[in-house]
Amino acid sequence: MAADNSVTPAAWLAKQIETDDSDLLRSMVKTMAEALMSAEADGLCGASYGERSDERTNSRNGYRARQWDTRAGTIELAIPKLRSGSYYPDWLLERRRRAEQALISVVATSYLLGVSTRRVDKLVEQLGIKHISKSQVSQMAKTLDEQVEAFRTRTLDAGPYTFVWLDALTQKVREGGRTINVHALVATAVNANGQREILGLEVTSAEDGAGWLAFLRGLVARGLSGVQLVVSDAHRGLVEAIGASLPGAAWQRCRTHYLRNLLTTVPKSAQPWVATLVRTIFDQPTSEQVRTQHAWVIDALEAKYPAACEHLDGAREDLLAFAAFPREVWKQIWSNNPQERLNKEIRRRTDVVGIFPDRAAIVRLVGAVLAEQTDEWTEARRYMGLDVLAKARMRVIPGDTPAHNQIPQTLTA
Repeated sequence: MAADNSVTPAAWLAKQIETDDSDLLRSMVKTMAEALMSAEADGLCGASYGERSDERTNSRNGYRARQWDTRAGTIELAIPKLRSGSYYPDWLLERRRRAEQALISVVATSYLLGVSTRRVDKLVEQLGIKHISKSQVSQMAKTLDEQVEAFRTRTLDAGPYTFVWLDALTQKVREGGRTINVHALVATAVNANGQREILGLEVTSAEDGAGWLAFLRGLVARGLSGVQLVVSDAHRGLVEAIGASLPGAAWQRCRTHYLRNLLTTVPKSAQPWVATLVRTIFDQPTSEQVRTQHAWVIDALEAKYPAACEHLDGAREDLLAFAAFPREVWKQIWSNNPQERLNKEIRRRTDVVGIFPDRAAIVRLVGAVLAEQTDEWTEARRYMGLDVLAKARMRVIPGDTPAHNQIPQTLTA
């Protein structure tokens, strides 16, 4: 492949008109780009193409083909080669990136929406691009990195965050020549305006106390405050991490996950009956009746299923922490179901990828999904009313006695 350096612009245009070129715009872009590259290569050589000169310091050595994706479609460029050294038109082509910003934006958005690489390839084909590979999709998707990093490190200034939900998702990633499981830690909360907000995202090797502690301390350093209740599963080390980083906050064990654990202590034939019995605890209208029903269920299980009875009795405080808050928010805080719905949306996007090439790719995709979700929540209706949040922050802790007002009274005549 070679560029024609002997044809003048006027002659070239006349030739295109005569031949009735159906893709004149693409031909014009190609000719102009190659003419500019040729002029720059002549300057590096110290002489024009084919010119004999004592001032020549280098010479041409043919051309190399390079595809250039533009709005006019894919253009086959002929890039000049030099006999000594190398030449690359950085002003025209970015190394390791073959697309214009418009194309990058399309591919990155498709990546965020969970569109498969094959469908992205079909999409860009409609834009005139012949082919796009998986590696190119990943490279273009890196344009999301700045936005995701700004989202993950922003100041948490919309507090106090009365309720916080914590959960982790397992993702597969290639590291050291093998595929391993890593954990994406996600924190969601209700801010002072009553709207849900995703606080942060971190990818760790293990879902243990050290990972959760570092994650929660990072949230506190960014401004997380005013937490009254944390809702999560009973993962190893998580409860200790909550107590160490969020002193004064209560912990609610997710009732859905707890029930699954409880049912493993009884025969399969008895599981429907035990599950129905435990759910009656959460059907009570007041906090006192919730605790009374919990005690009654324990008595009902004691005779036939002592293991389940002991299991339920040991989880009393963790399972009934929601009852200390206004009844209007019980359904929202007694389980991790709100977080689970968010996890389904994340997995819908990540399942398209399957195995991530590195941890940065997980942060990029999951972080972009979480940022998008937070924007949607900002425009949606409040998740909790402001009056209910005020009541939740003013709850009375059992055993505490309010102090008398010590402000002196002004005497009047």
